[in-house]
Amino acid sequence: MIAHHARLRTAATLAAVFVLAALSACKPAPAADPQLVAQWMRTSLAFVRAERLGPPVASRISAYASIALYEGYAAGGGTSLRSLAGQVNGLERLPQHPEGGPLDGAVVAATAERVVLDSLFRDGFASTRRTIDSLSAAQIAARTAAGVADAQRDRSVKHGEALGRAILAWAATDSFFATRGRPWSAPATPGSWQNTATPDQYVPLMLSAESDIVKPENPNAALELDRVAERWVFTNRPKAGGATTLPAFNPTKPTEPYWGELRPFVLETGDACAPPPPPTYSEQPGSPFYAMAEAFYDSVKTLTPAQKEIALFWGDNPVATGTPGFHWISLANQMVARRSLGAEQAAELYLLTSVSIADAFIGCWREKYRSMVVRPVATTRKLFDPAYQTVIPTPPFPEYTSGHSVQSGAAVHVLTALLGDTIAFVDSTQVDIGWAPRAFKNFTAARDEVSVSRVYAGVHFWPAVKDGLAQGECIGTKVMTRIQTRRAK
Repeated sequence: MIAHHARLRTAATLAAVFVLAALSACKPAPAADPQLVAQWMRTSLAFVRAERLGPPVASRISAYASIALYEGYAAGGGTSLRSLAGQVNGLERLPQHPEGGPLDGAVVAATAERVVLDSLFRDGFASTRRTIDSLSAAQIAARTAAGVADAQRDRSVKHGEALGRAILAWAATDSFFATRGRPWSAPATPGSWQNTATPDQYVPLMLSAESDIVKPENPNAALELDRVAERWVFTNRPKAGGATTLPAFNPTKPTEPYWGELRPFVLETGDACAPPPPPTYSEQPGSPFYAMAEAFYDSVKTLTPAQKEIALFWGDNPVATGTPGFHWISLANQMVARRSLGAEQAAELYLLTSVSIADAFIGCWREKYRSMVVRPVATTRKLFDPAYQTVIPTPPFPEYTSGHSVQSGAAVHVLTALLGDTIAFVDSTQVDIGWAPRAFKNFTAARDEVSVSRVYAGVHFWPAVKDGLAQGECIGTKVMTRIQTRRAK
């Protein structure tokens, strides 16, 4: 009898162990750490710097990357995020949730992000692609360690790969590839923009993670001076020349003259938020254009040290800071911890900020290469001061509207809609390149400083920043109106 009861107790104990094990296996993993999203935002900034990307190209990559990450979290179990399928231009459908059980959104996101970035950076440095792959693998391993079961992990990886491929197929139809290598010549009409950027202004800035020290007297630069800024000239591991899907910023050539023809993400067309026409070029005193040029010169002929510091802090030239769009992505990344956002909220913030910036560049570039307004440096030297020097190099694209202002107006509309505009913050984006953090009472104050910085820097007239802010606000409003990120309760 005693032996019988012992056997029963042993059986009961084993049964309890099996039940506990089964319950443990069914127990969901903890919610994803929001820093998993922030890691991708920080790493993307590093990629843009190292690869020397121009602002429009960087904005496109950021938008598709943020969509891949967002859709990954939207696919996870228990999520309240709503897919973008059917909400943005050209994206009618995405792979359906597979059968077999729930997905882990963080694993799906890390996988989809790897697939998308591996393709978008396929002409990039080997170190860029290795970092993409290793970060994805590390995040998946972290989720496994957090309790995601092997079967759920494998199912999530498979779905993430399908999701990434679908996003890439959609991206391939946005007209980006149709503009690669397409010839363009600036019109020769009086007063039209002509590129004033010179290699000696930019070459000292063209440092990257895989470059030798770059100087104008570098013998490599003499090979083809008009390609002085392109990565294959200076890299320790050079690449073949020719067309690339990842064009580096080149100050000797106009930046992306056909960018305004790309398919926007939310805007109906690049003209959906078109600004008013700029003043017609005229050197006649009293004309609207002359008055605009005179107002600019009055603002910059005697700059204070504080005004020069503002111009330099927001310069955001390629390589140095990773483009003006990624300055706002960096700020959004800082908000993840400062506002205690969850992973889904962080993915949502990344998505909406990136998409608004991408559409801002399409709309802005549409106007730039239509109106072809001359830059202030050329007008000022001709009309007022032949020795005038700008604070930063003048970018190699037309003046109107201000790209910094348009994308800042769009980004800040999104940030304030999601986070509010009543809390002060400190912008530490430029600390790693030697600039002290700047404090702002809210996002609007930072946005307004961005715009005025472009006048202080010497690269924009006042209407370009004023009308640019309005254009950006219009774009941000359309993004927040059209994209619904939360499912109805």
